[in-house]
Amino acid sequence: MDFSLTDHQKLIRDTVRQFMETEVRPLVKELERDEKFPLDLLQKLGEMGCCGMLTPEEWGGAGMDTVSYVLMLEEVSRVYTAMSTALGVTNSAVQAPLNQFGSEAQKQKYLKRLASGEILGAFCLTEAAAGSDAAGIQTTATRCDAHPERGEGSAFCYRLNGAKTWVTNGAHAGLYIVFAKTDASAGGKGIAAFLVEPTFKGFKMGRHEDKMGQRSSPSVEILLSDCEVPAANRLGEEGQGLKIALSALDGGRIGIAAQAVGLAQGALDESIKYAKQRRAFGKSISEFQAIQWMIADMQTELEAARNLTYHAAWGKDFGKPMGSAASKAKLYASEMANRVAYKAVQIHGSVGYSRETDVERMYRDARVIPIYEGTSEVQRMIIARDLLGK
Repeated sequence: MDFSLTDHQKLIRDTVRQFMETEVRPLVKELERDEKFPLDLLQKLGEMGCCGMLTPEEWGGAGMDTVSYVLMLEEVSRVYTAMSTALGVTNSAVQAPLNQFGSEAQKQKYLKRLASGEILGAFCLTEAAAGSDAAGIQTTATRCDAHPERGEGSAFCYRLNGAKTWVTNGAHAGLYIVFAKTDASAGGKGIAAFLVEPTFKGFKMGRHEDKMGQRSSPSVEILLSDCEVPAANRLGEEGQGLKIALSALDGGRIGIAAQAVGLAQGALDESIKYAKQRRAFGKSISEFQAIQWMIADMQTELEAARNLTYHAAWGKDFGKPMGSAASKAKLYASEMANRVAYKAVQIHGSVGYSRETDVERMYRDARVIPIYEGTSEVQRMIIARDLLGK
């Protein structure tokens, strides 16, 4: 069993690490304070291929393997988790389903622009009363007469009505995958997916969430009031929406696990550095057994999560069943990141409670990771069902 990275994977990791250290780290405190979305930095990463890592080269992407993608997200999150959230959504939650289920025309129109970083993608599934219960969404899509003068090239369009919440990249995206029910009586089997542009009639941005962490990654409400979407912008067939959403979430969970690993690595790095510098009772606190044991536990859990994440990424590349492996990686890594961030603040003591430290930000940023793209409870259900054969 070979756990070593290829030379190309190491090059990707090292290149992204250097960019994050030189271009991003000096700006993190300012971005966090001003809650500024780092669009220019994301576009620079797009020029490096990071906005379309999994998208095939024929559609403008880098055509990389999933392990390379995980390495990229890990390095970004190690410095600034909010940026990795934006990258994860546009890569796996938007481009992956568009590549898998999209028509040639849809790929030609949107995929190349997404892969280059020219535009970002957003994933619109969650609603105020439908989070873990994705089949419970209330947004509707009804057929209506098209407008031939607009050149949609189809005999009908859809009118979308409803509201989506917690939309990552929502304030800056150029394309939104929106899930809506075309048949309310069919439950999860009556959902369809639509490619929606922010310029479409009836599309409106609602309120911004005032969040605990990841404050430079805006989460917004999207309001759809008779939003007109050409039939040519339906992704897949009617009734395929839930399948499309779940496939995107399966792959996305590997990215979330990588994000958690990166955040935890950053918290551990800061803790080791501080423990060596801080002195108490006449010596470095790194000499105290209590501190050493916390650091040892942090590293051990981090390596366990990293191996689960890399294994899930490897399995995806080799066509292994995804659900349970991705869920195990996401479950353990997300909860591990919170334990590691907690210990990092504890090692820093009172200064760790100050907004001047990176670990204070990491502590807040970590809390959402066991929640989004499937809560820990949902991951446990998926793992249990796999074990029990259900």
